[in-house]
Amino acid sequence: MPFATRETETLFREQPKIGNQYLEDALLQSYLKTHLPPKVQEEVSQDLEKFGNRLLTEIKPLARECELSPPVFRQYDAWGQRLDHIITCPAWRRMKEIAAEEGLIAEAYKRRYSNWSRVHQAIKLYLFSNSSGGFSCPLAMTDGAAKVIESLGIPGSLKNAFHHLTSHDPKKFWTSGQWMTERRGGSDVANGTETVARKQPDGAYHLYGFKWFTSAADSDVTLTLARIADAQGHVKQGSGGLSLFFLKVRDEEGKLNNIKVQRLKDKLGTRQMATAELWLDGAKAELISAEGRGVASISSMLNITRIHNVIAAVASMRRMINLSREYALRRVAFGKLLKDHPLHMQTIARMEVQTRGAFLLLMEIVGLLGLVETNMANEQDQLLLRLLIPVAKLYTGKQASAVVVEAMECFGGQGYMEDTGLPVIVRDTLVLSIWEGTTNILSLDVLRSLTKSQGQVMAVFSSTVQVSPHQ
Repeated sequence: MPFATRETETLFREQPKIGNQYLEDALLQSYLKTHLPPKVQEEVSQDLEKFGNRLLTEIKPLARECELSPPVFRQYDAWGQRLDHIITCPAWRRMKEIAAEEGLIAEAYKRRYSNWSRVHQAIKLYLFSNSSGGFSCPLAMTDGAAKVIESLGIPGSLKNAFHHLTSHDPKKFWTSGQWMTERRGGSDVANGTETVARKQPDGAYHLYGFKWFTSAADSDVTLTLARIADAQGHVKQGSGGLSLFFLKVRDEEGKLNNIKVQRLKDKLGTRQMATAELWLDGAKAELISAEGRGVASISSMLNITRIHNVIAAVASMRRMINLSREYALRRVAFGKLLKDHPLHMQTIARMEVQTRGAFLLLMEIVGLLGLVETNMANEQDQLLLRLLIPVAKLYTGKQASAVVVEAMECFGGQGYMEDTGLPVIVRDTLVLSIWEGTTNILSLDVLRSLTKSQGQVMAVFSSTVQVSPHQ
């Protein structure tokens, strides 16, 4: 049998391996050393190195379990009683605990590093993204909900919710949904929202309507838009008729808050996360915006979730390039390693340049966000942040899809095999050009930014990137 053994060995492909993603990211470490104050840099680096080890030893295996055990929906029990029970795997629930322990939301609001706290949080999310088993999505919405509540001054009725959303304690940590999309909607919430809010004698509101896409439907709480009905049952149309509501998904006994689950979505990617169609049939909710100011109130949430989208895009590119580069050190083709084929390395180098540019753009944005949140930003900083968020979301979402597909090609046919884990990254990346605004929606958002500022934004942008007006 020796001949058979040798024959088997010729078909063997050595698996690419990655180590501590913080220690292996030279650009990331260089950025921190260059921009963070020495004391902050030292503490943040220690935390990131420790987190990088935890990603390898504990979190990465959980991510694989989330991919292999997606959520299932049990609508009825054996006796015909309606349950509407979304069942998630233990690994998904453990991800939630880890997110709390690592302060993946809390770090941004504790602000122990002042304006650098957002940078610290963003880098942890960047390292976590491709090992999160899809849990990065509920974290994005949770961060967005916390930001909305903070922007409202943390009203007394929402202090408890804010505490839970920003908690380090796994037993207290809540995640939030973002229930905006309806059957007629999508990005056009102003004309597509049909959900109606009816005020009750006790001052609470009951919501009635159908939500077409509700990502992370297993979240504890959510923010949603609805139109308030007057005494005659009439509602105002357009964006001026929308108000923002906060609601708990379940009551104290664990029963759904007059919510019915129609089905789970069968998606191309992000299958680890429960995305559902939900009926709100009198769901008790709290009005948290001024009447008719719902769209304006969610703008701060949209800024945060778009930044999370950028983080996920850059993280996907980085992970695929790291794997491609590692594979090039192991795979032999035409008598030599892939790393010794100039054309192959040129391809990887081109992707590396794109990814580095996207990373630096991301860091510019979170740096500006940190300044704004700590009242250290000037008017130019605020204008630049307003412009760069939709630009970066648009650019990196499209770019990531192209880069991860190119990187998958670096593995040849092996890159197409499900059990390598590479197709999961590709599928989950493709949604990033859709979530939080498609290309044309973002383009219109940029146009509004330019129009409202009467040229100020472009002047700030040009001076920032040192572009001559004659070029």
